[in-house]
Amino acid sequence: MTLFTLEAVTLEVPGRRLIARLDLILHPGCVTALIGRNGSGKSTLLRLLSGQTRPTSGQITHLGRPLTAWPARDLARALAYLPQVTPPAEGMRLAELVTLGRYPWRGALGRLRPEDHAAIAMAIARCGLAGLEERLVDTLSGGERQRGWIAMMLAQGARTLLLDEPISALDIAHQVEVLGLVQRMCRETGLSAVIVLHDVNMAARFCDRVVALVSGQRVLEGPIADLMTPAALARVYDLPMNVTTHAGHTFALPA
Repeated sequence: MTLFTLEAVTLEVPGRRLIARLDLILHPGCVTALIGRNGSGKSTLLRLLSGQTRPTSGQITHLGRPLTAWPARDLARALAYLPQVTPPAEGMRLAELVTLGRYPWRGALGRLRPEDHAAIAMAIARCGLAGLEERLVDTLSGGERQRGWIAMMLAQGARTLLLDEPISALDIAHQVEVLGLVQRMCRETGLSAVIVLHDVNMAARFCDRVVALVSGQRVLEGPIADLMTPAALARVYDLPMNVTTHAGHTFALPA
Protein backbone atom coordinates (compact mmCIF):
# COMPACT_ATOMS: atom_id res chain seq x y z
CA MET A 1 0.00 0.00 0.00
CA THR A 2 1.29 3.46 -0.85
CA LEU A 3 1.78 6.17 1.76
CA PHE A 4 0.26 8.86 -0.48
CA THR A 5 -1.07 8.74 -4.01
CA LEU A 6 -1.80 11.94 -5.92
CA GLU A 7 -3.84 11.84 -9.11
CA ALA A 8 -3.97 14.95 -11.31
CA VAL A 9 -3.77 17.19 -8.25
CA THR A 10 -4.02 20.90 -9.05
CA LEU A 11 -4.08 23.86 -6.70
CA GLU A 12 -4.95 27.30 -8.02
CA VAL A 13 -5.19 30.67 -6.30
CA PRO A 14 -6.33 33.87 -8.00
CA GLY A 15 -3.98 34.55 -10.86
CA ARG A 16 -1.64 31.64 -10.21
CA ARG A 17 -1.42 27.86 -10.40
CA LEU A 18 0.70 26.55 -7.52
CA ILE A 19 0.47 22.82 -8.28
CA ALA A 20 -0.21 21.63 -11.82
CA ARG A 21 -1.91 18.26 -12.45
CA LEU A 22 0.53 16.42 -10.22
CA ASP A 23 0.65 12.62 -10.30
CA LEU A 24 2.80 11.16 -7.54
CA ILE A 25 3.29 8.11 -5.35
CA LEU A 26 5.07 8.34 -2.00
CA HIS A 27 6.27 5.19 -0.29
CA PRO A 28 5.91 4.23 3.39
CA GLY A 29 8.66 3.43 5.86
CA CYS A 30 11.25 5.88 4.57
CA VAL A 31 12.35 9.50 4.69
CA THR A 32 11.35 11.43 1.58
CA ALA A 33 12.75 14.88 0.79
CA LEU A 34 10.72 17.51 -1.08
CA ILE A 35 13.21 19.76 -2.81
CA GLY A 36 13.24 22.57 -5.38
CA ARG A 37 13.88 26.26 -5.72
CA ASN A 38 11.92 28.87 -3.78
CA GLY A 39 8.36 29.03 -5.09
CA SER A 40 8.51 25.55 -6.61
CA GLY A 41 5.54 24.31 -4.55
CA LYS A 42 7.28 22.25 -1.83
CA SER A 43 5.49 23.71 1.19
CA THR A 44 2.23 23.85 -0.74
CA LEU A 45 2.51 20.15 -1.52
CA LEU A 46 3.20 19.35 2.14
CA ARG A 47 0.09 21.27 3.22
CA LEU A 48 -1.93 19.31 0.66
CA LEU A 49 -0.58 16.02 2.03
CA SER A 50 -1.44 17.08 5.58
CA GLY A 51 -5.00 18.02 4.67
CA GLN A 52 -4.37 21.62 5.74
CA THR A 53 -5.15 22.68 2.16
CA ARG A 54 -7.52 21.04 -0.30
CA PRO A 55 -6.70 20.82 -3.99
CA THR A 56 -8.71 22.67 -6.59
CA SER A 57 -9.04 19.40 -8.48
CA GLY A 58 -7.66 15.87 -8.38
CA GLN A 59 -7.48 13.40 -5.52
CA ILE A 60 -5.02 12.59 -2.71
CA THR A 61 -5.19 9.27 -0.89
CA HIS A 62 -3.37 8.25 2.29
CA LEU A 63 -2.94 4.51 2.83
CA GLY A 64 -5.43 3.91 0.04
CA ARG A 65 -8.16 6.14 1.49
CA PRO A 66 -9.02 9.59 0.08
CA LEU A 67 -8.02 12.35 2.46
CA THR A 68 -11.53 13.78 2.20
CA ALA A 69 -12.92 10.49 3.56
CA TRP A 70 -10.83 10.60 6.75
CA PRO A 71 -12.66 11.94 9.83
CA ALA A 72 -10.67 14.83 11.31
CA ARG A 73 -9.72 12.97 14.49
CA ASP A 74 -8.61 9.87 12.59
CA LEU A 75 -6.47 11.99 10.28
CA ALA A 76 -4.89 13.76 13.28
CA ARG A 77 -4.02 10.35 14.69
CA ALA A 78 -2.46 9.25 11.39
CA LEU A 79 -0.56 12.39 10.28
CA ALA A 80 1.56 14.81 12.31
CA TYR A 81 2.34 18.12 10.57
CA LEU A 82 4.99 20.61 11.67
CA PRO A 83 4.88 23.98 9.84
CA GLN A 84 7.99 25.96 9.02
CA VAL A 85 7.02 28.65 11.54
CA THR A 86 5.94 27.00 14.77
CA PRO A 87 3.33 28.64 17.03
CA PRO A 88 4.52 30.71 20.02
CA ALA A 89 5.29 28.66 23.13
CA GLU A 90 5.83 31.55 25.54
CA GLY A 91 5.58 30.45 29.17
CA MET A 92 5.12 26.79 28.18
CA ARG A 93 7.17 23.99 29.72
CA LEU A 94 8.59 21.27 27.50
CA ALA A 95 6.32 18.65 29.09
CA GLU A 96 3.30 20.82 28.31
CA LEU A 97 4.37 21.19 24.69
CA VAL A 98 4.76 17.44 24.22
CA THR A 99 1.41 16.86 25.94
CA LEU A 100 -0.31 18.84 23.18
CA GLY A 101 0.38 15.88 20.90
CA ARG A 102 -2.14 13.79 22.84
CA TYR A 103 -5.06 16.04 21.93
CA PRO A 104 -6.55 13.62 19.32
CA TRP A 105 -6.47 10.78 21.87
CA ARG A 106 -7.66 12.41 25.09
CA GLY A 107 -10.59 10.84 26.88
CA ALA A 108 -13.69 12.46 28.28
CA LEU A 109 -13.15 16.03 29.49
CA GLY A 110 -9.63 15.97 28.07
CA ARG A 111 -8.16 14.05 31.00
CA LEU A 112 -4.84 12.32 30.46
CA ARG A 113 -5.00 8.56 30.90
CA PRO A 114 -2.11 6.21 31.75
CA GLU A 115 -1.54 5.50 28.06
CA ASP A 116 -1.27 9.24 27.38
CA HIS A 117 1.37 9.69 30.09
CA ALA A 118 3.27 6.68 28.69
CA ALA A 119 3.23 8.12 25.16
CA ILE A 120 4.49 11.49 26.41
CA ALA A 121 7.32 9.92 28.41
CA MET A 122 8.32 7.71 25.47
CA ALA A 123 8.40 10.66 23.07
CA ILE A 124 10.53 12.77 25.41
CA ALA A 125 12.98 9.92 25.96
CA ARG A 126 13.24 8.99 22.27
CA CYS A 127 14.06 12.60 21.39
CA GLY A 128 16.81 12.75 24.00
CA LEU A 129 15.04 15.32 26.19
CA ALA A 130 14.72 13.43 29.48
CA GLY A 131 15.50 15.76 32.36
CA LEU A 132 14.32 18.85 30.51
CA GLU A 133 10.59 18.38 31.08
CA GLU A 134 10.28 21.39 33.41
CA ARG A 135 12.36 23.74 31.26
CA LEU A 136 10.54 26.57 29.48
CA VAL A 137 10.53 25.95 25.75
CA ASP A 138 11.87 29.46 25.10
CA THR A 139 14.98 28.70 27.18
CA LEU A 140 15.96 25.60 25.18
CA SER A 141 18.61 25.66 22.49
CA GLY A 142 17.43 25.69 18.88
CA GLY A 143 18.10 21.98 18.49
CA GLU A 144 16.43 21.08 21.78
CA ARG A 145 13.42 23.20 20.91
CA GLN A 146 13.03 21.54 17.52
CA ARG A 147 13.39 18.10 19.10
CA GLY A 148 10.66 19.17 21.51
CA TRP A 149 8.28 19.82 18.61
CA ILE A 150 9.22 16.45 17.10
CA ALA A 151 8.53 14.83 20.49
CA MET A 152 5.08 16.41 20.36
CA MET A 153 4.57 14.77 16.95
CA LEU A 154 5.68 11.40 18.34
CA ALA A 155 3.36 11.72 21.33
CA GLN A 156 0.56 12.24 18.81
CA GLY A 157 0.99 8.61 17.84
CA ALA A 158 1.00 9.36 14.12
CA ARG A 159 2.83 6.98 11.83
CA THR A 160 3.59 9.69 9.26
CA LEU A 161 5.54 12.87 10.03
CA LEU A 162 5.27 15.88 7.70
CA LEU A 163 7.94 18.52 8.40
CA ASP A 164 8.29 21.85 6.60
CA GLU A 165 11.92 23.04 6.62
CA PRO A 166 12.61 21.81 10.18
CA ILE A 167 16.28 22.86 10.03
CA SER A 168 15.99 26.29 8.39
CA ALA A 169 16.76 28.25 11.60
CA LEU A 170 19.40 25.88 12.99
CA ASP A 171 23.20 25.86 12.84
CA ILE A 172 24.83 22.94 11.07
CA ALA A 173 25.38 20.90 14.25
CA HIS A 174 21.70 21.12 15.17
CA GLN A 175 20.68 20.42 11.56
CA VAL A 176 22.57 17.12 11.71
CA GLU A 177 21.09 16.41 15.14
CA VAL A 178 17.48 16.95 14.06
CA LEU A 179 17.65 15.16 10.72
CA GLY A 180 19.61 12.30 12.29
CA LEU A 181 16.83 11.92 14.86
CA VAL A 182 14.13 11.72 12.18
CA GLN A 183 16.18 9.23 10.16
CA ARG A 184 16.77 6.98 13.19
CA MET A 185 13.11 7.03 14.20
CA CYS A 186 12.01 5.97 10.74
CA ARG A 187 14.59 3.20 10.49
CA GLU A 188 14.04 1.87 14.01
CA THR A 189 10.26 2.11 14.29
CA GLY A 190 8.98 2.03 10.71
CA LEU A 191 7.66 5.59 10.73
CA SER A 192 7.38 7.52 7.48
CA ALA A 193 8.58 11.11 7.06
CA VAL A 194 8.19 13.68 4.30
CA ILE A 195 10.47 16.69 4.77
CA VAL A 196 10.75 19.96 2.87
CA LEU A 197 14.46 20.78 2.57
CA HIS A 198 16.52 23.47 0.88
CA ASP A 199 19.93 21.91 1.49
CA VAL A 200 20.42 19.23 -1.13
CA ASN A 201 23.46 17.83 0.70
CA MET A 202 21.45 17.30 3.89
CA ALA A 203 18.79 15.58 1.79
CA ALA A 204 21.42 13.31 0.28
CA ARG A 205 22.79 12.37 3.69
CA PHE A 206 19.59 11.78 5.65
CA CYS A 207 16.82 10.95 3.16
CA ASP A 208 16.01 7.74 1.32
CA ARG A 209 13.93 9.15 -1.52
CA VAL A 210 13.35 12.50 -3.18
CA VAL A 211 10.62 14.40 -4.99
CA ALA A 212 11.87 17.44 -6.90
CA LEU A 213 9.47 20.15 -8.03
CA VAL A 214 9.82 22.94 -10.57
CA SER A 215 6.92 25.41 -10.88
CA GLY A 216 4.52 23.02 -9.18
CA GLN A 217 5.39 20.09 -11.42
CA ARG A 218 7.34 16.95 -10.62
CA VAL A 219 10.66 16.73 -12.44
CA LEU A 220 12.18 13.88 -10.42
CA GLU A 221 10.94 11.16 -8.07
CA GLY A 222 12.98 8.23 -6.91
CA PRO A 223 15.88 7.11 -4.70
CA ILE A 224 17.99 9.99 -3.42
CA ALA A 225 20.91 8.80 -5.57
CA ASP A 226 18.89 9.75 -8.66
CA LEU A 227 19.17 13.39 -7.63
CA MET A 228 22.90 13.46 -7.05
CA THR A 229 24.07 13.77 -10.63
CA PRO A 230 25.07 16.99 -12.42
CA ALA A 231 22.30 16.57 -14.99
CA ALA A 232 19.53 16.02 -12.41
CA LEU A 233 20.69 18.89 -10.20
CA ALA A 234 20.90 21.26 -13.15
CA ARG A 235 17.37 20.33 -14.13
CA VAL A 236 16.04 21.07 -10.64
CA TYR A 237 18.06 24.21 -9.82
CA ASP A 238 18.83 25.56 -13.32
CA LEU A 239 22.45 25.85 -12.26
CA PRO A 240 25.58 23.91 -13.27
CA MET A 241 26.53 21.61 -10.38
CA ASN A 242 29.42 19.27 -9.63
CA VAL A 243 29.05 16.11 -7.56
CA THR A 244 31.78 14.62 -5.41
CA THR A 245 32.10 11.87 -2.80
CA HIS A 246 33.97 12.10 0.50
CA ALA A 247 34.02 9.66 3.42
CA GLY A 248 31.14 7.72 1.90
CA HIS A 249 28.87 10.73 1.46
CA THR A 250 27.91 12.44 -1.80
CA PHE A 251 27.99 16.24 -2.02
CA ALA A 252 26.84 18.75 -4.63
CA LEU A 253 28.58 22.04 -5.25
CA PRO A 254 27.95 24.84 -7.76
CA ALA A 255 30.23 24.43 -10.75
